[in-house]
Amino acid sequence: MAEKEERIVMTPKKKTGNSTTLAMERKVIAQAGEKTKKTSLHVAGGEHSGIVINKEVEVGGEEIPAHLCLEFRVFLVNANSGKHAQEKRVLSYWFKQQFPAVQRPRYAQDFFKQLVSPTDFPRDYVGFIKKIMKLMQLSFPMFRKIEVELTQEKEIENIPDRPTRAGALLFTVGIVQPKVSAEPSACPEASEEKVLDIIEASYPNPITLEVMCGNFTSDESTVRQILSELQLKKKIKAMENNLNAFTRVQGDKENITVVKQMPKVEAAKQPTIAIITGQYYEKMAVDAMMTNRQTFVRYATVGETVAYTVGDIGSHRCVVTKLPMTGHSREASIASGSSTTRLLGTFQAVEYVFIVGVGGGVPHYTDYARHVRLGDVVLAAPNKDGPRFIYQYCQAAEVKQSGEVVFETKSWCPPELSLQLIGEQLAMADSWQKNYMTAVEQLDGDAWARPEQETDKLFMSIGGGDLIEVGHPTPKPGTQDPRADGTPVLHIGPVAAGRGVALDDQLRQEFAYKNGILAYDSELDSVVESIYGNRKDHYMLIRGIADYKDGTRRKEWQHYAALMAASVLKSVVEKIEPVG
Repeated sequence: MAEKEERIVMTPKKKTGNSTTLAMERKVIAQAGEKTKKTSLHVAGGEHSGIVINKEVEVGGEEIPAHLCLEFRVFLVNANSGKHAQEKRVLSYWFKQQFPAVQRPRYAQDFFKQLVSPTDFPRDYVGFIKKIMKLMQLSFPMFRKIEVELTQEKEIENIPDRPTRAGALLFTVGIVQPKVSAEPSACPEASEEKVLDIIEASYPNPITLEVMCGNFTSDESTVRQILSELQLKKKIKAMENNLNAFTRVQGDKENITVVKQMPKVEAAKQPTIAIITGQYYEKMAVDAMMTNRQTFVRYATVGETVAYTVGDIGSHRCVVTKLPMTGHSREASIASGSSTTRLLGTFQAVEYVFIVGVGGGVPHYTDYARHVRLGDVVLAAPNKDGPRFIYQYCQAAEVKQSGEVVFETKSWCPPELSLQLIGEQLAMADSWQKNYMTAVEQLDGDAWARPEQETDKLFMSIGGGDLIEVGHPTPKPGTQDPRADGTPVLHIGPVAAGRGVALDDQLRQEFAYKNGILAYDSELDSVVESIYGNRKDHYMLIRGIADYKDGTRRKEWQHYAALMAASVLKSVVEKIEPVG
């Protein structure tokens, strides 16, 4: 009796006018020496031993939906005409039953990275299918079946001059060197928008002309002209004691008082909720959720200027502040921690603390259920399984010789999870979105509107600094992604940060998958540590998703994401039982 062995069998599944579907399945069939009954089977030998081509189209087939899917695009060039065709390719994965579901997304992603590696990317259909089969055979034994659907979408005269995003690799078939765009200059020319950004980032601290000029290639006279125009538009003002120092002018709806020290507030009117933001537009978003606002500013000759806005959300008295700086530097960490300690020392009746603003979503390229997209909101809460934490800071990451990555971390979790329980209730409804609609009417301009869905592009790092644009995972058949209608999704899960992973796409993704992280922020660990050190039992981070890094990279989504985070904040606060 002839022996049987496991082979990778390719079978045509479906063909239409512009698409082809092929299945590569792991099957146990006769060895090449045994006479096969089917003349349509071609059993390869030599270096391709173990590969079988079935030329007969299979009717019917798999009833179980694919465990995971991943979509991407390539540009094909016709060697004769020189024209290009944009083609969509969808990979559908089925795993062996014994392979744990929690390991599948990472496994499928690793397979894809090897498949599209720039060093040996297949440059024709045959090479592409052959590489899938050889990877299944030699490197990825846990796949039971992979289907690939190839769909020609449109013909174009030329491929785009540059990828959709700086550093993104344009994958082409038939061209030796794919085009990669150059990184933008680190020091830009001055413009109204960029000058205002720097002044807002420094708020509530004034910033001098000299410091501003150091951020631009433009000369001092150009920066002065821009500052004059911003003053005429009443967006900034010069300081009375230093006409070469400037600060942001808040909206005329604010009642602003400059003080030498914070006035005493009677016990009944003391804020019981503190809200901390890191960017000026984040504070504007939170301010828009409050009524009866009054802002107190204390300018400092030494140390940090402080600005507190006190107002009402529902029946609760709240105080909002903006951190003087955020980011990866030690200086920013110390300033943020000190500002938080000063806030909680000034308003000692505070029982609930919120950190509200933008963040970077963690994309799950093959898993729709856990995929976080631009405009969504992540509300920090512990994972259902594993260690309990809502915020985790990665201090260092080490790659062992075996390839295993070991992370050194610090984690925080409030002793009371009443705020997180309110968040879970909100995630089951969309009532929080009405807060956004109300606030947009208050705020000027279109900056707070939801950007076009087409701008939410997803990229995967495939090593060596290369990125490839891939499609967002799609919901199960018969269900619809609410984002298609412009409706964001509220996610419940941990938030993280840390310079150990922040600057490395591969490590950041590995860290997120290993610890169940849904979003990253721009390093607010010193703020969380201060809240913990001040013995506050109820605290929460709320991050609106503005990019797929840490919230600081995609300006066009920042205002909308910040306002969505503030909208969720308002709904959470309104459900808190009044103190006393």
